Amino acid sequence: MPADPNVISDLESNLIEYEEMACDPELADTAAFCEAYGIPLEKSANAIVVASRKPEGRNAVCLVLANDRLDVNGMVRRRLGVRKVSFASAELTHELTGQEIGGVTIFGLPNDLPVWIDSNVVDNDWVVVGGGSRSAKIRLDPNQLIDLSGYEVVEGLSKASPSD
Repeated sequence: MPADPNVISDLESNLIEYEEMACDPELADTAAFCEAYGIPLEKSANAIVVASRKPEGRNAVCLVLANDRLDVNGMVRRRLGVRKVSFASAELTHELTGQEIGGVTIFGLPNDLPVWIDSNVVDNDWVVVGGGSRSAKIRLDPNQLIDLSGYEVVEGLSKASPSD
């Protein structure tokens, strides 16, 4: 199965230039994908669904580089305006996005789900993101996302991973 049709439709309706990359579903998780396909971690961006716990019901999708870590308990919590927030479960991620872990992307999402893009992502000339399924990835210039409706570039959304 190639990229999710909703993802392709969203890319095309926003006039985003992209390359669809086939992916073995067994290698869809970021570390395995990067190793198998020769993509540097700093050129791979993960879409992470976050969900509030106190109060419940506030969610967002955050796009961060694979070699960075999302500042869930700092920036994300403050931006959602909640006391507690965590990574959404696989079930909630699928419920909110219609996408599976290993293929989650910022495209083809419901309009009421905020999308926050870490500023480190747009510092790249290209990145690889999920394709909405575990069978595809999307390579694109992230600078195409900067002024799109529904997407917000956020400074400090992530922190460098301790291994950096």
